[in-house]
Amino acid sequence: MTALTLSTAGAATLRADALVVGVAKGPKGAIVAAGAEAVDKAFDGKLAGVLDALGASGAEGEVTKLPAPAGLKVPVVLAVGLGPVPEKDESFDEEVLRRAAGAAARALHGSKKAGFALPLEDASAVTAVAEGALLGAYAFTAYQGGEKKAGNGKDSGPKQPLAEVALLGAKPRDKEHKAAAERAAVVAAEVNVARDLVNTPPNDLTPEAFAAVASAAAKENGIKVQVLDEKALVKGAYGGIMGVGKGSENPPRLVKLTYTHPKAEKTLAFVGKGITYDSGGISLKPAGHNETMKCDMAGAAAVFASVVAAAKLGLKVNVTGWLALAENMPSGSATKPGDVLRMYSGKTVEVLNTDAEGRLVLGDALTKASEENPDAIVDVATLTGAMVLALGDRTFGIMANDDAFRTSIHEIAEEVGESSWPMPLPAELRKTMDSPTADIANMGVRMGGGLVAGLFLQEFVGEGITWAHLDIAGPAFHEGAPHGYTPKGGTGSAVRTLVRLAERTATGDLG
Repeated sequence: MTALTLSTAGAATLRADALVVGVAKGPKGAIVAAGAEAVDKAFDGKLAGVLDALGASGAEGEVTKLPAPAGLKVPVVLAVGLGPVPEKDESFDEEVLRRAAGAAARALHGSKKAGFALPLEDASAVTAVAEGALLGAYAFTAYQGGEKKAGNGKDSGPKQPLAEVALLGAKPRDKEHKAAAERAAVVAAEVNVARDLVNTPPNDLTPEAFAAVASAAAKENGIKVQVLDEKALVKGAYGGIMGVGKGSENPPRLVKLTYTHPKAEKTLAFVGKGITYDSGGISLKPAGHNETMKCDMAGAAAVFASVVAAAKLGLKVNVTGWLALAENMPSGSATKPGDVLRMYSGKTVEVLNTDAEGRLVLGDALTKASEENPDAIVDVATLTGAMVLALGDRTFGIMANDDAFRTSIHEIAEEVGESSWPMPLPAELRKTMDSPTADIANMGVRMGGGLVAGLFLQEFVGEGITWAHLDIAGPAFHEGAPHGYTPKGGTGSAVRTLVRLAERTATGDLG
């Protein structure tokens, strides 16, 4: 994990490998942003002109490296674009700062230390820049660099992430600034843990292995943990989880993580889909659709990371995480299309498509979570390709049985920089899951399939319990080029939203 410090050094005196400054897009060219005054002075007030000459415009995410002048202690100045200059009396948007810091950190892979002299007007800006830098510095290198030495004797491994981020302009002795930096470090660390889990190959991250990782982290952070193995799942009649997992040689698990605070007045339950590999089962996915299916446990990774973050932050709210873990594989023992499963709730489900498996494991976990009557339940899942078609690959959908709760989660997600959109649960689509054989089928009409999946999940939420469903199928795994603080591969989607929801619940500030 990249180290974070609030430096008391000035930009002109900091000793580091690079110094990051912000540049905005003005009406007549690049404009040096606040925080870079000492750097601009070292360039004799001509930094903007130099950047213009190099073709830099200040566009959001643009990165320009240039050699530092003699007046600085660093060899390199990295200018990162912040987009248009804010209107009078306005500040740069926190997400703009977050993305800029992330882009700069990505560009500095292999460096030991960099100073970030971006605009820091308040504690919120400190949080944004710190989070962006720590998330942008992420790299998953656990399976790279097997040959330690090249022919010339030098290390041939991958470049390591930026080792230290020094924030300039923040105040180390200011309680708000210090708390903002500490919070950012915790949240970024857990987002990166979720990313690591999503990126881990499925031959190493089986349900049992995931449960072991969760158990170890829980014990380190004072979180109670309970793991139900395949024997306990059979005995407890968890027909959904067992129905999905019985086709694999790696049996399923249901993990319960319980964080409690002695002064908590509210309890949240987070439920995560944890399909550690999804082949589609007997309804096998076609070629080209299964190469990234190690990411189908991203919901469980987000839930796990969020509970740990709540514990590390000491939030005054009780948070219970449920990880529904299974591997969906085709075999002689696998569930077949046409089979009927009896869920933990007692409801029977006709399985029309074994590739609609996430809703089956979540159904059992939602029923189990409902038994404890929490104040609210939020499930997180890479559930449907239909949601990707509807919202693209950077935005997750939000469904809920309470409009006000759905709105609150949407506002929270946007606040922390996670793109989301509220989606409906049309009652007429429920009828399309009627089955002549069972209480419900696991498939309905194709059009609006993401909404059909949400309606299925709603069937397993306890009566009177506020519930929301986050379908993160689009943003959970990024296959394109990195951008801002978003890497290629696992993104840690929904972690920041869940953590902020827990914070708001703890302070009673949930709209």
